[in-house]
Amino acid sequence: MNKKYNVGIIGATGMVGQRFATLLESHPWFNVTALAASSRSAGKTYKEAVEGRWAMTAPIPENMKDMVILDAADIEAVASKVDFVFCAVDMKKEDIRALEEAYAKAECPVVSNNSAHRFTPDVPMVIPEINDNHLEIIEHQRKRLGTKKGFVAVKSNCSLQSYVPAVHPLLKYGVTKVLACTYQAISGAGKTFERWPEMIDNVIPYIGGEEEKSEQEPLKIWGTIKNGEIVKADTPSITAQCIRVPVSDGHTAAVFVELENNPGIEQIISDWESYSGKPQQLGLPSAPKQFLHYFRENDRPQIKSERNLENGMAVSVGRLREDTQYTIKFVCMSHNTLRGAAGGAVLLAELLCAEGYITND
Repeated sequence: MNKKYNVGIIGATGMVGQRFATLLESHPWFNVTALAASSRSAGKTYKEAVEGRWAMTAPIPENMKDMVILDAADIEAVASKVDFVFCAVDMKKEDIRALEEAYAKAECPVVSNNSAHRFTPDVPMVIPEINDNHLEIIEHQRKRLGTKKGFVAVKSNCSLQSYVPAVHPLLKYGVTKVLACTYQAISGAGKTFERWPEMIDNVIPYIGGEEEKSEQEPLKIWGTIKNGEIVKADTPSITAQCIRVPVSDGHTAAVFVELENNPGIEQIISDWESYSGKPQQLGLPSAPKQFLHYFRENDRPQIKSERNLENGMAVSVGRLREDTQYTIKFVCMSHNTLRGAAGGAVLLAELLCAEGYITND
């Protein structure tokens, strides 16, 4: 890439916004030229705005700590400084939808970490290794918005990254049913143990809205484009149980899958280990060299040893075996704020740039 893209982070003070900042500090393609947040933080330096609530283990990026926070509602001021923005705001869904579309209509592409537009029919919800072809819907969205460059693209819910990547290569064997129990880290709620001491030595068997997302979003990811809309797939039937566990980062999933044709354990492992997608083909900067890693040890994958695999962008799989009720069962794990949130959005932005949907003219 000959020329860097100027990018903004909207919602820069929150946990995902902070993760964006650390990922983009030395990114080879992207140069952060604008940080934006609510009016409460506007006018402060980034260092001042996150004082006392910086949640990353890495320090505040040197090239951003003295940047003055802009008001995210001042769309013209932010858009004038960037080629596109990442969005990770904490607002009501209807307000997020309005804000993101306003940026798009200002000819500023939006790569969103938020859930507000995930089921907008002409907004692509993309796991880059799985459904990069859905980017084609952007031209239909631009017609609706009346834009030449502006659009909204979103990444999926973080819990999906722990099991959908492992299910996807098995679709060719006729996946009819999936049961997924996810065990989700507290950073998925934007919390640390210091800010959520109630989670220490605790498990909460409920995460609002998470099970519905886990059951429905994969069907859009596996859907098809028809008449300017993404139409959800009819199968497989998915049921999910989502539990909050006392882990800082990393979502684990216990997965049960019914197959019409069972190719056998070794073939499935081979399918996982050999699977790659468009990010690997293009050699995108944030892409893991190997998307899916299978571990044969009975006690892996584990959060501490695997969550940062390939800079937190790989998905780890283990304990594949036949099941008495379903065809097979296995365990998956991914880093929820890297592969599942900011890192996944950065990879999506890289794909959008490489495919020409975002330009730096």
